[in-house]
Amino acid sequence: MNSFSFKIPQEIICGVDSIEKLPELLAKQGLKKAMVISGPHLNKMGVVAKITDILARAGFAFDSFTETEANPSVETVDKATKAFIDSGADCIIALGGGSPMDVAKAVGVLAKFGGSIGDYEGADKVPGAIVPLIAIPTTAGTGSEVTAFAVITDRSRNYKLTVFSYELLPAVAVLDPTLVMTTPEKTAAACGIDALVHAIEAYLSKAASPFSDAMAEKALALIGANIRLFVADRTNPEAAAAMLYGSMFAGIAFAWARLGNVHAMAHPLGGYFDVPHGVANAVLLPTVLEYNALADTGRYQTIYDAIKGGDGWEDFTPQTLVDEIRSLTTALGIPQTLSEVGVTEDKIAAMAVDAMKSGNILVNPRSTTLTQIEDLYRQAL
Repeated sequence: MNSFSFKIPQEIICGVDSIEKLPELLAKQGLKKAMVISGPHLNKMGVVAKITDILARAGFAFDSFTETEANPSVETVDKATKAFIDSGADCIIALGGGSPMDVAKAVGVLAKFGGSIGDYEGADKVPGAIVPLIAIPTTAGTGSEVTAFAVITDRSRNYKLTVFSYELLPAVAVLDPTLVMTTPEKTAAACGIDALVHAIEAYLSKAASPFSDAMAEKALALIGANIRLFVADRTNPEAAAAMLYGSMFAGIAFAWARLGNVHAMAHPLGGYFDVPHGVANAVLLPTVLEYNALADTGRYQTIYDAIKGGDGWEDFTPQTLVDEIRSLTTALGIPQTLSEVGVTEDKIAAMAVDAMKSGNILVNPRSTTLTQIEDLYRQAL
């Protein structure tokens, strides 16, 4: 068994209408003015107003930045950082999925320590605590509210850079199931599979530990039993809560165990072709699971049982799990090939080079070369 360590440095608040506690949480930290960082869609839907109305009723000062796009760019981070500094805010509320949270984490770094986000690319380059950050997820998928990563697109090189530091962990995460109950069906499907991939890759990672396994197994149980129900009816309160909490447990799992080839390969798809992250993961997952089957030690069946809702299926082989994943993504209406989402073969060589730069390659259960990554892209094409 590998040596391992872990800590849970965050306050995580779960429950219906838990966002109402926001002013109390801010006051407890002695904070005076918040910058709400979110996206245009959530602003248009009135979700941002739900948060700002709560702040306004409590007499808490705030500003907002709602220009965060999918696969957020270095330029957006710079713009949001300027808005934060100009506002005089002393804390950040990240509202949304992974994109607003990645931007909020990056702003928290730059507003405190200066420079460009590229200066902090890689592991453990953030020198200390960032601007106080409260994360409120509106999708059941990324788990960004409990992870130590920020992924930002550098469009000058078609590359998704990753900042990894436990200093990025939000001080508080507020998980209110009512906020995910208006998620569009396609978004719910893609984000739900993203959370499932987090749990699967953390569970299969070479860096897995008893702690991360416990988080991953709980995530698999919650997501496996509820992803179909949630996509079918996002207003189902039990399914919404289960998916939101499952996503959180998966996030904690991969914050400590890392991921694998699926995520290493998914990031270049966003950088070169702007493929939504959850969709990229969903398309790649069966292909990578087939490749990793050679290294399976029995965990594929545990994953399968969680998704299928059984225990000890007869005649199980790793291909049984691969087939079930393909069946699940088909049922959820997710594309099955990279060509369906606009990926072309001419970029495979460049994407493979970028994928190999990811630390996730090192903890993938089966060792992987550049040529093998290229082959996996072609198989998924």
